[in-house]
Amino acid sequence: MALVKFDTDLCVIGGGAAALVIATAGAVLGVPVTIVEQRPLVEPNGGAIARAALGAAARRAEAVRRAAAFGIAAAEPRVDFEAVRERVGAVVAKIALDVSAARLGALGAEVIAGEAHFVDANSLGVGERTIRARRFVIATEAKPIVPSIPGLAEVRYLSCETVLGLKAPPEHLLVLGAGRAGLEFAQAFRRLGSAVTVIEAARPLGAEDPEAAAFVLDALAREGVEIRAVTEVHRIEKTPAGVRAVLAQGEQEPAIEGSHVLVAVGREADIDGLGLEAAGIARDPAGIRVDRNLRTTNKRVYAVGAAAGADDGESVAAWQAGRVVRHALFRIPARTQAVAVPRVVFTDPELAQIGLREEEARREHRSLRILRWPYSETDRARIERMSPGLVKIVTTRAGRILGVTIAGAGASELIALFALPVSKRMPVDALAAVVLPHPSLAEGARRAAQSDFSRSLTSPWLRRMVRLLRKLG
Repeated sequence: MALVKFDTDLCVIGGGAAALVIATAGAVLGVPVTIVEQRPLVEPNGGAIARAALGAAARRAEAVRRAAAFGIAAAEPRVDFEAVRERVGAVVAKIALDVSAARLGALGAEVIAGEAHFVDANSLGVGERTIRARRFVIATEAKPIVPSIPGLAEVRYLSCETVLGLKAPPEHLLVLGAGRAGLEFAQAFRRLGSAVTVIEAARPLGAEDPEAAAFVLDALAREGVEIRAVTEVHRIEKTPAGVRAVLAQGEQEPAIEGSHVLVAVGREADIDGLGLEAAGIARDPAGIRVDRNLRTTNKRVYAVGAAAGADDGESVAAWQAGRVVRHALFRIPARTQAVAVPRVVFTDPELAQIGLREEEARREHRSLRILRWPYSETDRARIERMSPGLVKIVTTRAGRILGVTIAGAGASELIALFALPVSKRMPVDALAAVVLPHPSLAEGARRAAQSDFSRSLTSPWLRRMVRLLRKLG
């Protein structure tokens, strides 16, 4: 039987962090790598870096407004939106260099631009070229979901990728969707001077812990962001001044006028047109079906990140790409099905979560302990006059940490303290015994962990034991 001749060892469809990890591994190990960029990669994650950069500018504007609380003369900031846009663009361009075709090529990878589709189980077509690889990795980015609202296609709606193309802040921005991206943009534009109305068909931040989400939603409401929850848009109409969202509320059809409409209802796997059927690759509504080693139903093909229905984040795709390299090149199987992945809503206050939320934990465990500590009770939060928030730790009855939710300033950094304890199901008393800097927000995490011990101090049995020991001298 003749040996099959391969053009490359690993062929990655898509760019971003996954491509960078695989290209780096190829450079180190001397393995040929080919990367097919479906489209020019400006920024992965649907604008996550751009949202964060815009939010950073908006926080500075809000700090000027709130300076009086620190004895500094407050004023309404003058926003130079063009300068803000230029800075956001510079940040995005700098980070995009890490996953650019030039960077990947410098690592030794062959980079091909073009639309890819599987010809058969072992071959990929790109234009007039056919690529045969030992292993393929599908790492395409997610694409925005466009809801089927009558009239939406007739207006020039904005997406998370295009909203920063505006030359000036919207006079009144209508945001469809109160998820992570929708609320991050809503708060940022409100702080930069826009009126903002958010319309959500279900519960705002519905994927997050409701107790923690309430802190975020209250903060946005205090800043003037109007949120219409459990409200569906019946149709979108174009007006001389912009757009009108006609709401579906029984027989009545109230309408909200706006200058622009931003669609931020979510993202989905961008895998249409890849010819998955020709390669024998199965898919489901979330994305491509994979096993614990991230292999598809075609054992030569792997899928990572959004393509496999995972969280649309660079850290997830990079971590999964590392697993693919270990399995594809060294045949090292995965020991676990998944890892605890932090999820963050970058509003102010932030909302960060890792592991199981309380409602998820209650479905899996008969008995739980819920430990809480308010942000306002930490000295650092008092010093910085931070918005209200909390640290919430979910443990088993025996004290093993199942999940953590944090609502408050700096939650995205503080959640990192829990990555190892949650992944390893460590006992909460291990965290309670840690010595942390003072004053710091991390002390709130330790206080939450210590609250379990404090509750045990009120036990009648413990009091009797202390009395006995006192008698014994």
